[in-house]
Amino acid sequence: MTSSSIDEHTREQIAQANESDRTPVVFIHGLWLLASSWDRWAALFTEAGYAPVTANWPDDPATVAEAHEHPEVFADKTVGQVADHVADVIGELSRKPAVVGHSFGGLLTQIVAGRGLSLASVAIDAAPFRGVLPLPISSLRSAAPVLHNPANRHRAVPLTFDQFRFGFANAVSEEEAKKLYETFAVAAPGAPLFQAAAANLNPWSEAKVDTDNPERGPLLIISGEKDNTVPRAISEAAFHQQRKNSDVTEFVEIPNRGHALTIDSGWREVAETSLKFIQRFA
Repeated sequence: MTSSSIDEHTREQIAQANESDRTPVVFIHGLWLLASSWDRWAALFTEAGYAPVTANWPDDPATVAEAHEHPEVFADKTVGQVADHVADVIGELSRKPAVVGHSFGGLLTQIVAGRGLSLASVAIDAAPFRGVLPLPISSLRSAAPVLHNPANRHRAVPLTFDQFRFGFANAVSEEEAKKLYETFAVAAPGAPLFQAAAANLNPWSEAKVDTDNPERGPLLIISGEKDNTVPRAISEAAFHQQRKNSDVTEFVEIPNRGHALTIDSGWREVAETSLKFIQRFA
């Protein structure tokens, strides 16, 4: 039985992965980006012998241009809904995949790993889950464009360039920041940020990870040293929660990198760090 929420592009990648003898790697983007933000990573992992699946969130537009034309389609996507969607994508694969996610995609990566669906996982500057307590000022400022208005929970919220510069592109030049904004930035659902912000107050939060499951698989947590949105304190707190798991749990900090570390000019260093980890187990 197939899931109707899986778009045609993702379905084509699933078919290619199933027809090959390669281990699939599912890439999960976060807020304010699309699956196309992983295109260079997908090419690198293909060269290394893997079958990439750059999974969209439900109803994501195919391109940044389409996203700008219809930003309303991003509204009302919740962490639980997207986690179930990613689980559906993985369920269509004939082999258990490795999973790589950035920002809220990093949270989703840990959720599906906690369900025992991942062969090995890499969570990059991952959004916090229930039990991760630090709330650095820079993180609150990065989330402010959404959290300042409770009505944004049900809206799609874009970032201005200045907001993107602070939250994503603070560790690159002004020129590169503008190029990244024009190339990659789209609106995002407000709901996941409200869910993450309230996770430690809500025992039933969807922003919750099973860190104890012995079937979780090996996990690498990557932190960008200069990330304003997910500072090291958040990534380290997640690592301390995850290291209680019986499987391999590792932490790496990438020097001089902000939240845009998966898409900026230094993306290859992060991608190769992720690839080397996955190659040890897949």
